[in-house]
Amino acid sequence: MQDTELDTSLETMLNGAKKPSMQLVIGNKNYSSWSMRPWVVMKAFTIPFEEIQIVLDQPTTSAHIAEYSLAGRVPVLLADPIVVWDSLAICEFLAEQFPLQNLWPEDVAARAIARSICAEMHSGFSDLRASMPMNIKADFSGKGRNAGSQADIGRISEIWEDCLSRYGAHHYLFGDFSIADAYFAPVVMRFKTYNVSLAPALQAYVERVQAHPAVAEWIRDALNEAEEMPKYDFPTRK
Repeated sequence: MQDTELDTSLETMLNGAKKPSMQLVIGNKNYSSWSMRPWVVMKAFTIPFEEIQIVLDQPTTSAHIAEYSLAGRVPVLLADPIVVWDSLAICEFLAEQFPLQNLWPEDVAARAIARSICAEMHSGFSDLRASMPMNIKADFSGKGRNAGSQADIGRISEIWEDCLSRYGAHHYLFGDFSIADAYFAPVVMRFKTYNVSLAPALQAYVERVQAHPAVAEWIRDALNEAEEMPKYDFPTRK
């Protein structure tokens, strides 16, 4: 009964009969790749929410995040009385609560692959993260390259090529825009910042993702942020 009541409440909210009752706690838009993923999903699928932004790497950051989640990280979704943390868990929760929105691909096989590549993104590509952190404002052309990051770029290229060739009739990884595209949106940001050379079809995909209204809005917000996080800026990075 409780699950049904929650579903009804959120669906009613989606239809505009209630003020947004969900809040998404995020970090700096220029740097916080994990925050970007569920934010883009919610914007892309017109799921109403209130944004709560916490500036990262400040003396009060940990205490501020702890007001919403003891996990100590962003993003956090507040769907009273439920608190969901971790970007992938948030996306799965949203897909459950809004099944008619098709946040995941409708086809069973495509959906399984979409979940698999998001899980791979979630748990892997550590060299890319370490060597090429997200910094939307910057131009770090040619930086961050090493054997590990190059291997990650190669694997991501394989994923994109496979999905686009099998399912990308409407120009996204699985046809229509889905959680999978939102999950790789921060990689798109990295590929632009670091000027990664890609095959023409993959470069076209990068440009389509950048132009998506939800992604474009995040980029605009990031470019307008004043806060800086020097540890994510070259040439100070080692």
